[in-house]
Amino acid sequence: MSVCAIEFSLELEFYCYFLVLIFLIDQKRYNEAKVCSLDGITRVMSLNMAELDSVSVLAARLYFYYSYSYEVSGDLAEIRWNLLDWYSVAALNHDELGQETLLNLLLRNYLHYNLYDQAEKLRSKAPKFLSRSSQQTSRYLFYTGKIQTIRLAYTDAKESFLQAVWRGPVAARGFRIQCTKWTVLVRLLLGEIPERTVFMQSGMERGLRPYFELTNAVRIGDLELFGNVAEEFAGTFISDGTKNLIVRLQHSVIRTGLRSISISYSSISLAEVADKLKMHSRNLLADVENVVAKAIRDGAINAKIDHANGWLISKETRHIYATAEPQVAFSSRVSFYLNLYNETVRALLLPSGNDMHDNRRSASQVLYGEFLELLEEVRDKYLKK
Repeated sequence: MSVCAIEFSLELEFYCYFLVLIFLIDQKRYNEAKVCSLDGITRVMSLNMAELDSVSVLAARLYFYYSYSYEVSGDLAEIRWNLLDWYSVAALNHDELGQETLLNLLLRNYLHYNLYDQAEKLRSKAPKFLSRSSQQTSRYLFYTGKIQTIRLAYTDAKESFLQAVWRGPVAARGFRIQCTKWTVLVRLLLGEIPERTVFMQSGMERGLRPYFELTNAVRIGDLELFGNVAEEFAGTFISDGTKNLIVRLQHSVIRTGLRSISISYSSISLAEVADKLKMHSRNLLADVENVVAKAIRDGAINAKIDHANGWLISKETRHIYATAEPQVAFSSRVSFYLNLYNETVRALLLPSGNDMHDNRRSASQVLYGEFLELLEEVRDKYLKK
């Protein structure tokens, strides 16, 4: 019996690649998944621009699972040049969804190996265009926030993480937990204390518990408690990639403790300051004096040091409305609402949800009809009595 050649659409062909790839990954057959995804992507590279437009969504999923199969097997560095080549091809073919997906995969690749400088160079040179995928935009904002945090741009990082949570799918609980973890750390590094409700969100309490304990230690300015929390949850912080940021937070703990002390005491000896902060070192008084001097210079506390007698003398607290702090807070809120307004205007330029739903439904009906015709042809050819 001869095998007949049956023509079917590109959508069905790539959907078959996608189903096989998902099956292989579910069965943890990652080496076979690598081969399958590479074959599918090679087929994508052979398409012209018109053909590529009809399968761009499935092609983007092939890119993602290709990278995922290498990541779970610990070989992510091997595919970096392939991703760069495919990103160039997607840019030449004006495949925006492919560009978004591959850019995020490259950023993830760099960040996986802590190559933050390379990631920032790629991000800064990548073209900006109107996003076609809210999921890819959420990932891009999350990776951008991580880069900005490492580069000490805490205010920009906080905005990126908040936007990522806002745009991210509600059902993506793991993604929301990761964004919230980094948001909490950035706020702590900025000197803010996150509200308790942040850690009490439904389904996120357990994942955020280490960061809740960390926030509590920073809030009360207890250096000893902070060290205990950092040691207890060290494995979690290492797996989250936030261990280095935890080390930076030690200065925030000291500043918070000093601020509390300067408010409570009009004058106090440096030895008592060291005791209250739970500081331990060989040159204790000299180290405490340096820490206090730095806090005064940075404006964390309003005080002065009596070097002759070794005392910390607090100055009269200024009225907050006599400073520029209210103006800074007001400007920050105005900037947030202006960005929200601009995002809303951009959203109005996109097709409505009903139109997109109708288009997807009609496309699904066409694919389903083609699939039924294909089954009928096979039935008539091989099962006909």
